[in-house]
Amino acid sequence: MRVPEPRGPLSEAVGAALRTGDPLPTHVAAPSAVLDDEDAQLALWMLFELHFRGFEDAVGDREWDPDLLRLRGGLEAGMEQELRAATRAVVEAAPDSGDLAEDLFALVAADDGPSVASYLQRHATREQVLEFLRQRSLYALKESDAHSFVLGRLDGPVKAALAEIQYDEYGGGHPERLHSTLYAAALDAAGLDSTYGAYLPEVRVETLAANTVQAVFGMRRRLRGAAMGFLAAFETTSSLPCRKIATGIERVGLPAATAEYFSEHVEADAVHEQVAVRDVCAGLVAREPQLREDVLFGVATSLHLDAVTGARMLERWDAASVQAGTTSLVRVPVGVPDASVGRAS
Repeated sequence: MRVPEPRGPLSEAVGAALRTGDPLPTHVAAPSAVLDDEDAQLALWMLFELHFRGFEDAVGDREWDPDLLRLRGGLEAGMEQELRAATRAVVEAAPDSGDLAEDLFALVAADDGPSVASYLQRHATREQVLEFLRQRSLYALKESDAHSFVLGRLDGPVKAALAEIQYDEYGGGHPERLHSTLYAAALDAAGLDSTYGAYLPEVRVETLAANTVQAVFGMRRRLRGAAMGFLAAFETTSSLPCRKIATGIERVGLPAATAEYFSEHVEADAVHEQVAVRDVCAGLVAREPQLREDVLFGVATSLHLDAVTGARMLERWDAASVQAGTTSLVRVPVGVPDASVGRAS
């Protein structure tokens, strides 16, 4: 993957520093609001990507560059502050029965955010399903990697439980069953581009934020509780939606290979949700009770960002928006597959 095109002065400055190897200009700093600023979110995504796959055209080893880390720290701090403010009421009102696992399940069950999965199952056009697949690729082509950073910060049964989840995510020892590989195959079958980062230029700011937050939580030991809460909410809200998405994919005539990724998650995530909630989150708080609020914060953040993303996506897919030419993507990509591409024979 190459350094992406900027979306504003901040991501332009970061991209230029990476491409040239020059120091980041001293005047470059995080803005006052980060969460809904696509320029700031892209810059943060780029800075985190140095710790994942990196960029082919980046000059030198910039992973631990002090100036880039300073900027990243400012962006992270702003994002965390905004998310804590956005979820404070939910965290404070969370049930406290003495059984954290049941409290977390109740918190997730009480969420009434919009369901993109239900829309995809029953109403989405073929083009909208393809848009969804492209947006999701930003996460699914490196699925769960951010959570792996937390393994070294855990111990005992909690570490073993997280490792169990990650082992499944990484194919159970079979490279061809890596969930990221399954998603790449799903994109290929749909006639889309399975190259890592191919659709980064098209994703909306809320999709960027839903991805960067996982690294914000996963790469700071202080936020290990939030990282595990986010993971638990993600797994708990995955199994049934994945079944609906697979049904929608089949309904619009895309190949079975495209639906396979989601079908795989129906059963896997039904198991993962129990492990993530009971063994990881409840186990972690039993060992470190002071992390309870951060676990709740992670759960609430996942639900909040999912609701924001879902509401905006569905709004862009309503009849009036579609008639006006609006899509869920930043721009309509060149070379979108036509109705014949990827159809089952």
